[in-house]
Amino acid sequence: MVQQYAVETEETPTLAAHRADTRTVEAVDPSFRGFKFGAAFFGWLIAVAITVLLAGVVGAIATGVDYAATIDWAEMRNQAGTVGIVSGALLLVVMALAYYTGGYVAGRLARFDGGRQGFGVWVIGLLVTLVVAGVGAFAGNEYNVLDRVEVPTLSLSTDTLTAGGLILAGALLLVTLLAAIVGGKAGLRYHRKIDTSWN
Repeated sequence: MVQQYAVETEETPTLAAHRADTRTVEAVDPSFRGFKFGAAFFGWLIAVAITVLLAGVVGAIATGVDYAATIDWAEMRNQAGTVGIVSGALLLVVMALAYYTGGYVAGRLARFDGGRQGFGVWVIGLLVTLVVAGVGAFAGNEYNVLDRVEVPTLSLSTDTLTAGGLILAGALLLVTLLAAIVGGKAGLRYHRKIDTSWN
């Protein structure tokens, strides 16, 4: 018993000495900080999944209550200039929740620099949307993946790029950016609680 107690008392300072203080940026090893593509990529995948899920839920609710302007994401994209206030607000809410969740997952996975991981989720989403939309416009509608998965997006063609479409597109970019960054920062709270309890 005495020998075992002695070993425990000798190991305790050693363990405490190796516990890094991660509550401040200065105390964290620089190799652990910065943008993590893996975390941002998986966060973006979650954002896409949540977008599809929420779009389906909103569409089902609108159909269930016999909402006059039944939400058709593809049709709303094609007529971006005449989007109603309710439909536009629903689109913003769906995308904000999706990117907040994606940012949260990225921040939780990366553990550090949650805001940067959330920004990465937003950038990946923007780049993928532009690439897929470009391929669809160049190769034809049959290759437009966004239409097939019913993901709510906005058309940037010159035919439908009206004032209403521009306002909604700008609001969508800003709201999703802020939501992803806030979600990324929120994802760090779990790790900060653990770090605080250890130190």
